[in-house]
Amino acid sequence: MAQQEGNLEASIESLLNVEKQMRLAGDVAQTKKAVVEIVQLCYEARAWKTLNDQIILLSKRRGQLKQAVTAMVQQAMQYIDETPDIETRIELIKSLNSVSAGKIYVEIERARLIKKLAKIKEEQGLIAEAADLMQEVAVETFGAMAKTEKLAFILEQVRLCLDRQDYVRAQILSRKISPRVFDADTSKEKKKPKEGDNMVEDAPADIPSLSELKHIYYELMIRYHSHNSDYLEICRSYKAIYDIPSVKSDASQWIPVLRKICWYLVLSPHDSMQSSLLNATLEDKNLSEIPKFRMLLKQIVTMEVIQWTSLWEVYKDEFENEKSMLGGSLVNKAAEDLRQRIIEHNILVISKYYSRITLKRLADLLCLSLQEVEKHVSEMVVSKSLVAKIDRPLGIVCFQVAKDSNDILNSWARNLDKLLDLVEKSCHQIHKETMVHKAVLKA
Repeated sequence: MAQQEGNLEASIESLLNVEKQMRLAGDVAQTKKAVVEIVQLCYEARAWKTLNDQIILLSKRRGQLKQAVTAMVQQAMQYIDETPDIETRIELIKSLNSVSAGKIYVEIERARLIKKLAKIKEEQGLIAEAADLMQEVAVETFGAMAKTEKLAFILEQVRLCLDRQDYVRAQILSRKISPRVFDADTSKEKKKPKEGDNMVEDAPADIPSLSELKHIYYELMIRYHSHNSDYLEICRSYKAIYDIPSVKSDASQWIPVLRKICWYLVLSPHDSMQSSLLNATLEDKNLSEIPKFRMLLKQIVTMEVIQWTSLWEVYKDEFENEKSMLGGSLVNKAAEDLRQRIIEHNILVISKYYSRITLKRLADLLCLSLQEVEKHVSEMVVSKSLVAKIDRPLGIVCFQVAKDSNDILNSWARNLDKLLDLVEKSCHQIHKETMVHKAVLKA
């Protein structure tokens, strides 16, 4: 053993002398070769401590060539998975990380090293440490890194932040990705780089494709928006997943996603975006495969009062089944919010048919107590989804919009114009009939 160590030290010493001569002579190819051979010797002898020491020593030698450092780091990275135990692996990664820190020519290698180290930390249950490590690297500034690798790295940063429940940082990191990047046409041939341009490296084999990354991105966005119970954004994320070709071509994948779209559309507060998505979903031919959900959306679109108890009886089992469907169950307070949305829908329907209604009659129509009706109407007025006034002493709700004097005068002017048009048309028809009658008498 001692003899082997002596032979290794002697071999390294002679190679170091060669490396020094080549480095001082400015011979890039030979310097790279000498550095790589030193790293290989240490690996073949399984001298991991010596390997770490030599990596740091070679990187610190005076006037060390960039190409030699890059070659050494890339060569040593191949041996990370060959280490005998986790401690040795961490030591090797840390040595390579310290060598590549602050060097722009090995920034991609450093990002990959930190990703490996973060994965080890996560496996050890140290989620916070793994997330902190990943946040150190800003891959969006790396010009030579492949687009898919950048996206995969940022998505990993977002996932770790969500795992440690750091939702603010997760949102900040997710904004580094524009959803348009997933719709880029990959079929177009890559342009040949011009002279002086940075060469973009190919992504490693384990990096997912662009469509798979799109799926991961929207799943993470669903996790983020579920924390805030932002139903419309969750629905839009499921809609984006639904539009992925690989999902749309497989019924076992798109049926659960379409169910989620329908549920979250119904759970979303009523506004122009929700209404637009609702009508677009109703036009989808695939909705005929799940007729119950088509009927649910039809009920929401139709301007009629919905009885909550009868609706819940029909859809309670479907609601419970969501737990076992692809994408998991709905958010915790979804059942409570579903009842809230049905009440809001009913109030909006009543406001279309009535300009004034007593609180008691409104409570009877909604099957609620007077206090609940007042609470729901007030909340809708505050959220600006409804225009209403409650006269509490008289117990009357007024849904009419108060018009100012200009609006009233304008409406009168319009009505007068319509009346005069009608009189003019009537006169014209009378004259026409008179002329026709006179012509008949002459004949």
